[in-house]
Amino acid sequence: MSKYTSVSIPLTLHKRLEKLIAKKTGFKSVSDYVTYVLREVVAMHEMKEVPEPFTSTDLAEIKERLRALGYL
Repeated sequence: MSKYTSVSIPLTLHKRLEKLIAKKTGFKSVSDYVTYVLREVVAMHEMKEVPEPFTSTDLAEIKERLRALGYL
């Protein structure tokens, strides 16, 4: 049996994800979509075998994505 935990995201982001999911993906819920995205991100980092959690390039990409989402 799998165990789960809760992760809080801003309500505005949740609503945006609901719209995205309804229009453009085959996911059934925001939770399913977020789980998929996080698995992809973690797998990408694991494949790079980066000794540090984030390189300066990773941090720049994360900041750019956060900026695009309106968080920065």
